[in-house]
Amino acid sequence: MKANVAEKKGEQPLYEEVAGRLALMVREGTFLPGEKVPSIRAMSQRLKVSINTVKTAYGLLEDRRVIEARPQSGYYVCARLPEIPREPDVRRPILNAAAVEAGEMVSRIMRDVNDPKRVQFGAAIPDPAILPSEKLGRIMAAEVRRTKGHGTDYAMGSGLPKLRHQIARHMLNAGVTLSPDEILITSGASEGVSLAMKVLCRPGDTVVTGAPVYFNFLQLFRELGLKVLEIPSSPVDGIHLDALERALSRNRVSACLQVTNFNNPLGVSLSEEKKKALVALLARYQVPLVEDDINGDIAFEGRRPGVCKAYDKSGMVILCSSFSKTLAPGYRVGWMVSGRFQERMQRLKMVSSLATALPPQLAVAEFLANGGYEHHLRGLRRTCAQRVAAMGEMVGETFPKGTRVTRPWGGFTLWVEMPQAVDSLKLYAAVEPLGITVAPGALFSLGDTYQHYLRLNAAAFTPETRWALKAVGDAAHALV
Repeated sequence: MKANVAEKKGEQPLYEEVAGRLALMVREGTFLPGEKVPSIRAMSQRLKVSINTVKTAYGLLEDRRVIEARPQSGYYVCARLPEIPREPDVRRPILNAAAVEAGEMVSRIMRDVNDPKRVQFGAAIPDPAILPSEKLGRIMAAEVRRTKGHGTDYAMGSGLPKLRHQIARHMLNAGVTLSPDEILITSGASEGVSLAMKVLCRPGDTVVTGAPVYFNFLQLFRELGLKVLEIPSSPVDGIHLDALERALSRNRVSACLQVTNFNNPLGVSLSEEKKKALVALLARYQVPLVEDDINGDIAFEGRRPGVCKAYDKSGMVILCSSFSKTLAPGYRVGWMVSGRFQERMQRLKMVSSLATALPPQLAVAEFLANGGYEHHLRGLRRTCAQRVAAMGEMVGETFPKGTRVTRPWGGFTLWVEMPQAVDSLKLYAAVEPLGITVAPGALFSLGDTYQHYLRLNAAAFTPETRWALKAVGDAAHALV
């Protein structure tokens, strides 16, 4: 290992870089379970970083149960790495364009979000306990006072200039150079995706997306009267580009929607090579890409992944994101960069919602400007990594034999494949009276491909909710 990690500092904390590098070597078998890893001093010399940096990195890896300290001996790869079941199989969803039918269950799951007595394994929302809510509230109050009452005015046009400037700076971490003038502030990423679909499509048009797909996207397509082509996706490397090219060659497609980093529900990210290939493929067929990067900041290890927008040479990639998964879901502060479609997006935003609330923009902008966001992300990433690993392990211990679960390296959703006898709709009905919500796999596709699948929100998995996951496992056993 000759690379000098110190040359890669940027916004990524150096100790996270070191931890990510060693974790990767463990996953790839460079260091096997039970083997000794380099000492703190040796790793410090090898990577040309401080001893304190390596100490912090090793502490993270101990928390994640990748390595363990042995008295008078040093650090070793854990002899028993967390036993997580195998990844789910790749299923072949609908490859012919189909209309979307609505389901009452989506509304029920979203209504349950507001019930504090329920264990929220169903909705993909962060745990309020790990968000800086009080700090943001204080910042918002101070900013409204500082603006002498103007903080409650409409934020007309593209949104608060300070916030757009801070977003442009932050996205340098994703390998994309944006001008603040390109950025349009939206009410969450969902408004950005909705605006994009309304500009790009007309009722009866066909869109393509990877499957399984976030159920709210399917509801949006239904409301807009769109037909959907579902392209098979792997929990390991994402959408199958060969299947996508076949679909593009055989159908007139108006848009492609992709969550490229830690997507919901699979939790998979496209490699940089695959992102570049996806942009090139869609450009060849003149199909705009709507890229949702809402989970991009929640990478457990190493550097933040890039975005497809970085490879866009023709203005055909529309990038959408928000701070709903990382800071404050209720603030609804999102943003989008629309390329050649920018003027049309701004006009539609103006006539549909006029403006995004200004006080939340003021709070988020100041939080980014004073460095609070990067500090917060370090703790959020660490907590999400621990909960995802622990929940995946407990699924293996408590669900029926043959259950498989994804192993994401970012975000906080798990995609669970159970034995075919377990109908996830019946499972939902079994645990709902216990005050537990889950998201049945049937919601994530147009057909019945994922009837025995389940999406779980690992952000809600804590020592206080372990009983609830065991109850879900027990209910699954009863359905076998």
